[in-house]
Amino acid sequence: MNQLVRELEEKYRERYMTFYRHLHAHPELSYHEEKTAAFVYDILKGLPLDEIRPNVGGHGVVALLKGARPGPCIALRADMDALSIQENTGCPFASQVPGVMHACGHDAHTAILLGAVHVLCEMKEQLAGSLKFIFQPSEEMTPTGGAPGMIRDGALENPHVDAIIGLHVWPTLATGTIGLQAGAVSASSDHLRATIRGVASHGSMPDRGVDAIVAASAVVMALQPIISRNLCPRNTAVITIGTIKGGDRYNIVPDRVDLDGTVRSFDEADHKKLPQWIERAVANTAAAYGCTAEIDYQRGFPATMNHERLVSIGREVIRDILGEKGVLPDLPVPPTGEDFSFYTLKVPAAFAWLGCRPDGVKPEDMPALHNDRFLPDPACFPWGIQYLASMALKLLESDLKGLKK
Repeated sequence: MNQLVRELEEKYRERYMTFYRHLHAHPELSYHEEKTAAFVYDILKGLPLDEIRPNVGGHGVVALLKGARPGPCIALRADMDALSIQENTGCPFASQVPGVMHACGHDAHTAILLGAVHVLCEMKEQLAGSLKFIFQPSEEMTPTGGAPGMIRDGALENPHVDAIIGLHVWPTLATGTIGLQAGAVSASSDHLRATIRGVASHGSMPDRGVDAIVAASAVVMALQPIISRNLCPRNTAVITIGTIKGGDRYNIVPDRVDLDGTVRSFDEADHKKLPQWIERAVANTAAAYGCTAEIDYQRGFPATMNHERLVSIGREVIRDILGEKGVLPDLPVPPTGEDFSFYTLKVPAAFAWLGCRPDGVKPEDMPALHNDRFLPDPACFPWGIQYLASMALKLLESDLKGLKK
């Protein structure tokens, strides 16, 4: 089976690389992926799929491939949106859209999934079960994301999905390696806004006012002990205030300061409790300085949780494709957000990191995700396609009854 997957991947290599170059040159922002979705839909129409649904969860596309025999349903997901970044890669197929770039590799994810669809469609008569291909918009729109809309529109139903898999190109990992581990593989990602209100006065007479800047400064400092004193020492979280805006003139005590930041965590119990801990710290600290606080806490992406059994199966697949050297040990989990996490709340899931750092490039020299010079090594695409196709086939062969998320 693995040999056939390799042969079919090679057969379609130039085709899916053409898809990739087109997608990279024509990026679209979240909620605006009309042309990208139409491009994907037109490609899928030419394949022997049993169903193709456009406009799922916005501009999402979901396709269904039914095997010759009954069995489970496995979903494969890719995201499609780009970022507001001016590209600076100098590549011949660079973005043709000013100020918009595929700097997070979603063009690679879409091309890789399209390649896997081509491979798996050729194996339709050998499948025992169904495969669902999810092309999702708006992953970058934290804290909302595009996955909840796909789920609301039935992407995981008719037929019901028994397990879902996905991947993300990862620039610190070498091409020819894939990271896959159980438990949390991305952090929850929440958005915190707070407005501290005091009373304005002349800077020479602070006793006539209530200084919102002093109160806001104390609030920022009061947030940090939450991590060390409320969380279990074995758990990890971070509270970062990214912007502080207050005051109009150097000699006036301002009556308002706005704080804007992000909250990241890995444990779901912490994710549920952090808002109340933060709201208590902000309100009470502001009150201690004679100010009031207005808090807007938006829960965003939960942590992405990989299922232990699916990971065990996936690591066998990686070993078969890349050998022992390609199976990475457990890696430090980045506190980045990923809206694949919403699927992991519904069904068992496995989300992998696909190494995309070219041979001879040091990790510190590889442009990071969301960087205007980021480009994944094209040599990683065959491994991504072989992994997705082989993992899907392996899961169809596995006994998934009773598997809990």
